[in-house]
Amino acid sequence: MKTAKQLSISLVNKPGRLAALLAALNKEKVNFRALSVMDSGERGTLRFVPDDADAAKEVLEKASINFDSTDVLLAEVPSHQGAFRNICEKLAAEHLNIDYAYCSFNSGGGARGKSIAVIKVNDLAKAQRILSENGATSRRTRPGRRPVHAR
Repeated sequence: MKTAKQLSISLVNKPGRLAALLAALNKEKVNFRALSVMDSGERGTLRFVPDDADAAKEVLEKASINFDSTDVLLAEVPSHQGAFRNICEKLAAEHLNIDYAYCSFNSGGGARGKSIAVIKVNDLAKAQRILSENGATSRRTRPGRRPVHAR
């Protein structure tokens, strides 16, 4: 289980603001492992995991753009039904709260058929340990049916 730096920016919700920011990052060859944009009225929140956090921070600082940096969990999610649910269930079973989550464009060189989920949790170290120990995305075997008891 990997961790990464996520950068968050509050942008005025107007045409071209996001495009201009992305162009500035692209000019300095900053690529994204994952990206999410959420609308909240007159402002939007851009969250992204850059491939080079230091380079991304430098671009933002040069452009006088305020940002927050936080550590997030990167979990590989196979492309089978219930894979992300399994991750959520394992975290919930250990009383870990998911503040938010979003997925990557691709696996960034990971195994074929998997994407990356970016997960912000209340205890990163514990989540990393739990998902690493238990195989974050392994398929669970379903137990057999319970016997019907005669009354």
